[in-house]
Amino acid sequence: MPTGKYTADNGVDTRNILVAIGKGSNVDFTEVSEIISIVGNSLVSIDTTSVESTSVFTAEQIDLLPVARDLTSVALLAPGATAGDSGLGNGNTASFGGSSIAENGYFINGFDVTNIRNFTSFADLLYDAVSQQQVRTGGYGAEYGRSLGGVVSLVTKRGSNEWKFGGSIESTPASFREDGKDVTSRDPDLEYSNRYSSFRSANEFDSLSYNAYASGAIVEDKLFFFGLFEGQDDESNTFGKQTSGTMKDDSPMYLLKLDWNISDDHLLEMTYIDNEETQEFTSYSNPEDMYYTGTHGEAADPYEITKGGDVTIINYTRFLTDDFSVSVLWGNMTNELETRNPDIGPGAECELVFDCRETPSSSQSIGCWGIAQGQSTVPEAGIASDTDERDSLRLGAEWILGEHTLRVGYDQEKFTSTKRGTTFTGGEYWRWHVAQDVDGAGGQSVNGAFVTAGDEYIRHRESNTGSASYEVENTAFYIEDTWQVTDEWMVYLGLRSEGFENRNGDGDSFVKSDSELAPRLGFSWDMDGDGNKKLFGTAGRYFMPIAANTNIRAAGTEWSYEEYFYVDSADENPITAAPDKVGDAIGTRNSNGDEKAPDSRTVAATNLKPMHQDEFILGYQQQVDDWILGAKAIYREVKDGMDDYCSHQPFIDYATDNGYNDFDYKSMAGCMMMNPGNDFSIALDLNNDGNYEVESVPKEYFGLEKYKRTYKALEFTFEKPFADGWFLQGSYTLAKSEGNSEGYVNSTLEQDDAGLTQGIDNALFQDGAYGALPNDRRHTFKAFGAYQVNDETSVSVNFSLQSGRPRNCVGFISLDELRDELGVDAGGLANYGASSFYCGGVLGSRGDQGRTPWVKNVDLGLTYKPEYVDGLTVKVNVRNAFNFQEVTEYNKTGDVGSASSRLPNPNYTTPVNYQAPRRITLTARYSF
Repeated sequence: MPTGKYTADNGVDTRNILVAIGKGSNVDFTEVSEIISIVGNSLVSIDTTSVESTSVFTAEQIDLLPVARDLTSVALLAPGATAGDSGLGNGNTASFGGSSIAENGYFINGFDVTNIRNFTSFADLLYDAVSQQQVRTGGYGAEYGRSLGGVVSLVTKRGSNEWKFGGSIESTPASFREDGKDVTSRDPDLEYSNRYSSFRSANEFDSLSYNAYASGAIVEDKLFFFGLFEGQDDESNTFGKQTSGTMKDDSPMYLLKLDWNISDDHLLEMTYIDNEETQEFTSYSNPEDMYYTGTHGEAADPYEITKGGDVTIINYTRFLTDDFSVSVLWGNMTNELETRNPDIGPGAECELVFDCRETPSSSQSIGCWGIAQGQSTVPEAGIASDTDERDSLRLGAEWILGEHTLRVGYDQEKFTSTKRGTTFTGGEYWRWHVAQDVDGAGGQSVNGAFVTAGDEYIRHRESNTGSASYEVENTAFYIEDTWQVTDEWMVYLGLRSEGFENRNGDGDSFVKSDSELAPRLGFSWDMDGDGNKKLFGTAGRYFMPIAANTNIRAAGTEWSYEEYFYVDSADENPITAAPDKVGDAIGTRNSNGDEKAPDSRTVAATNLKPMHQDEFILGYQQQVDDWILGAKAIYREVKDGMDDYCSHQPFIDYATDNGYNDFDYKSMAGCMMMNPGNDFSIALDLNNDGNYEVESVPKEYFGLEKYKRTYKALEFTFEKPFADGWFLQGSYTLAKSEGNSEGYVNSTLEQDDAGLTQGIDNALFQDGAYGALPNDRRHTFKAFGAYQVNDETSVSVNFSLQSGRPRNCVGFISLDELRDELGVDAGGLANYGASSFYCGGVLGSRGDQGRTPWVKNVDLGLTYKPEYVDGLTVKVNVRNAFNFQEVTEYNKTGDVGSASSRLPNPNYTTPVNYQAPRRITLTARYSF
């Protein structure tokens, strides 16, 4: 039955019921009708027919609350949900149950709209089109997979026989926003040119959106439609040290939903969403030697950024009998990644050049490179922009057989990602330096050599990525039985079989895994038989596919190298600021990657196991008067995590130990997918004759520990459904998330290359890596609700209080002492930034720098529905009403410079991010 509001009639009484997504809806005609039929009230109900950990939010409930109207903000109301790092994805993502933000699934009307290029985004949906949002935070059935965190499902509004029209306007003006906080630099040498490490106070953001909708019956009782158009007029002005910019966005979006009741036994649904967006940018440069002006300087040529695409969903349901039905869902999603037009801006023909001679711990852009445009790379000419496309087909059947509800299904999805290659602007990247006197040594180490203090040197880099199209194909078969053993006991039995395949640009598979079995088990005990007490539990295994980003990065063409030279400022080109000539080389060239695509047989371990997680939940719910109280214990553990390994000396050592003296490590891929802590089976050309044979290299050669991540939590929930003019809902979560890897992303380094983080690129990155993970929040309190003051006015609140996140110190690996031991890997490690747990040359451990402060937030809302204007609603939301400005992130980088010339960072531990300041949103809605 489609979700929505229904009236049930037994010939004597009627009941108004809500069919919510993924939840059972009980209709009870035994209660006194006067108690149940109070207009506007909701019945207290424990769903004894489900074992899932689920929260459902309706459009009416969301309209009352002072939360932002987007998927993530609503999902964060659910227990166990935590805001992800603001530097990942679009900056507004969620973590569920200790998982990374790149391990969730997102659905619209049953169609998976997760973008599996890196799993950090999903198809945008006009939120005024949402009828219900379901958040599954654990224990979900065999129908769902490809996620370790949570599953967020949206159901759109639909038409009915009653014609309805309406619209709204929502504004968050810049004048109703408090200023952001600046952070003053600690570097005494940068009092003027670099006096802020963060500059936000001058930034301005204006947001305006408006929409109109219509719904009704094209053919009464047969064909219904719902259509929504949304426009926007957003503008921002942002200011930095040397540059500033404006952004304007007036892109329209729209949605169309058709429902055709072909007959009583045939239903056809179609959903179309257009979410293509074009943003207009203008960049400005400050006058020379003018910094942090807070005003716009000289304008550069404007440009546009286009992104987004469309979503099409067709769902057919056939009821063969009262007890047996089949369904078919087909969906297509296209998404263009941010694409610049024109793709090459002014100054992009010039080399990228920065100067650190006067400010060793910071850099200034010099030369003709267009810093105002901020374009450090240029795309390959004549190649289409980066796009992603998903085609999906899902078949399902449901058979009610006595006390058993059997469901089976099969789904197949093909995901195609195209990548346009890039190079540095002007083809090269230069950075000028002057050697410093470090620790009184009279100079410093640069690329393994000693350089006398005062001598000038320069770092030179080149980098290139190739263009290609890549495919990912995922399949799954599932079967499940919801068995009502007795009136009180329900048992859930499910099994899901997953298949994953990733192909390189030539269509050759480099990862293929079939029949990965994921059992799902659960029970629900209606303890008193009246639905007032429920004991339930689940156990399940969940798999993650490999992101398309892995195809692009690991199986594509990607190379870079770095080298250092002595140089003289007199040889600085007056136009480009690059050197016209360089002196002697300092150390050797450090290379990473290869200029040709790797052989598909060398990209991943042949014994690679997909990343998966085991989960166990035991919970209890009880109705106490008008309240539903709950408690739940959760345990999650990742098994066989995977990532890319980018070192080669262990393979050289293995070849040498086994008498293969002609082995050339360059016959291997630059990085290879593996399960750390396991033996590594991979195709090697040990004889250097072009013949690859699979070899099992023992795990001892790599020095890697097994992938570890656990999540332990106790959740306590309370809910008073809307009755007597008010409702209240909330939770307290006591949780602990620890391990040596966060998951598919690395929040510490704000690295969202899903499955390709640097965590196991070399064993040295695992040193000190075990500890409290970035999404570890020991204590989280949430409460939200609304109170109806009178027939016209209601007030609402959304409160949260959360303990801080772990803090780290990251720095460069000390290569000078390890070059002989690292062998050929020393050059590649020299290209890494300050990103290990070696900080200032001393090994620390994850989370050993304490925690950020507790963060509290209060959002307030006021809703007014005047009786004299039927259908009008006016609302004021004040987010962060008390303008709390706690630090949410500190500078974690202990070293600056490079691995070859490390210096202490004077701004280590300074604040980086704060809570979003207070802002006020005004909304007016009218419907008729």
